[in-house]
Amino acid sequence: MTGTPEPPVCAVCGGTVAPDGHCWDCGGAQPAYRSHIETTLARAAGVSDRGKRRGVNADAMALTATGAWTIGVVCDGVSMSPRAERAARVAADVGAARVEAGLRQGTLPETVLVDAAARAGRAVGALAASVDEAPACTYVAGIAGPEGIWCAWIGDSRAYWLPDDGTCVAMTEDDSGRHGALTAWLGADAGEPVARVRSYRPLGPGRLLLCTDGLTRHLSGADGPRAVLARRGHSTPRDHSLLEDARALTGYAMDAGGQDNITALLIQVGDTDHRELPAFAP
Repeated sequence: MTGTPEPPVCAVCGGTVAPDGHCWDCGGAQPAYRSHIETTLARAAGVSDRGKRRGVNADAMALTATGAWTIGVVCDGVSMSPRAERAARVAADVGAARVEAGLRQGTLPETVLVDAAARAGRAVGALAASVDEAPACTYVAGIAGPEGIWCAWIGDSRAYWLPDDGTCVAMTEDDSGRHGALTAWLGADAGEPVARVRSYRPLGPGRLLLCTDGLTRHLSGADGPRAVLARRGHSTPRDHSLLEDARALTGYAMDAGGQDNITALLIQVGDTDHRELPAFAP
């Protein structure tokens, strides 16, 4: 089961549209290609928007599930690289597919997340005409199951744990240095970065948020996403769908200026009626 959007149909000839917004068959540019995308699964939803100042949406997301596992991947094309939007789309699709296959085979979440990020990196690297013409993107993947949540990342796309009650947790740490410059990414010019992995076992229900810096640049602290939802009238999770919450987060970044592409993907963990999960320490 997957929540990855189907390839759009060309508005000119009816052919298949490539990740760069042009038709594979006739080459025609598509109006407002991928300017706003929404995708849902039973326990997850994501929204991606081009924003107000970018001509292309170089963010990408993928949702899938297998058994009791829900899997999400969010990628952000590096704006200074060629075909950044294609890098993000390839990384998201490859990463999500590999995580799903690994979990279905019984591989440990930590192992499959690292392997999936590496495979996504090789797939992005294969897009390069040369090291100097290398598409690139950041990467964050999250999985939720009956025993907890896990995430893996390379770059500055982030994951947050947003419990219905209790303290929010920043699950990732940006791979960035001076002036916010990336120190790790996926691409032929990135070497072979190894994803960092973090796991958490919640004491109650909540949501795992995966997002790009088009949202996080407008947040302060780990509680930032939940504070945004509260200010926008979404303080009680049971009263709003995951899609409505993802729209609220994306809309907040748009209202704050929309300087960049924005993606927010939410995965439900536990039940919204606040029935407790098995208690154990993170």
